[in-house]
Amino acid sequence: MKQIIVNAEEITLSAENIETALTELDYTTPSIATALNGLFIPRELRAGTMLSDGDRLEILAPMQGG
Repeated sequence: MKQIIVNAEEITLSAENIETALTELDYTTPSIATALNGLFIPRELRAGTMLSDGDRLEILAPMQGG
């Protein structure tokens, strides 16, 4: 288990990388952006980007409305 910060909230996850963290957190839409410790992580690098205790993961999803 890893203790990380997701969108300013401390969370415990079993995920090893960003891709599995998104699944564990129920982010299923493909149109999201991710940043780890302030660095943008493209979709194709999420599976290979490992998480460590204390990491800061930002997940941005588009909002609808007008």
